[in-house]
Amino acid sequence: MAIALMAVCMVWGVLASCKKDGGSATPEIKAPVLVSEQDSTLYGTCYAAAMHSFTLLTANGDSVFFTRETIDEVGDLQGGLFEGDKLAVIAEKVNGEMFARKVINLNSLLGKWTSLDRNFEIKDGGEVLSAGMAESKPYTEWKILNGQLILAPDTFEIVTLGPDSLLLENSVGIFAYKRQ
Repeated sequence: MAIALMAVCMVWGVLASCKKDGGSATPEIKAPVLVSEQDSTLYGTCYAAAMHSFTLLTANGDSVFFTRETIDEVGDLQGGLFEGDKLAVIAEKVNGEMFARKVINLNSLLGKWTSLDRNFEIKDGGEVLSAGMAESKPYTEWKILNGQLILAPDTFEIVTLGPDSLLLENSVGIFAYKRQ
């Protein structure tokens, strides 16, 4: 349905932009407008952290209490849960409570990371500095989108984020980095 609607909009856009000059029409082709993906991640600062729960203070001042466990599962916590740290949380309501399905500690993600073929620094504000001049596709920026780490131009699932290690996975494989 969405593809058909986009096709109709593109055809309409081309037809609407035609210029008539003496009976001949010259279409002016415009690039399609891409709709960016909606981000379901909640962002904020951790406070009142406990072993199985925490509270997130969002940018607009809301306090949201999360549990990290349900009867059937434990949420995925990457990078630790420390008061005052910035967090990215993927959550859902389970049995009337907000369950933190995935928590990424953004403070733990920041820093210099290295592997055999990459050497980069993830900085606050979405910037990535690549130190390896021979990299064919150096990372240029980063963000979290729906619980995944986008190191432009690649998208990864964070498998492990520890004090000195980072394991990322995508369709190509698993990539291991150590803190510099």
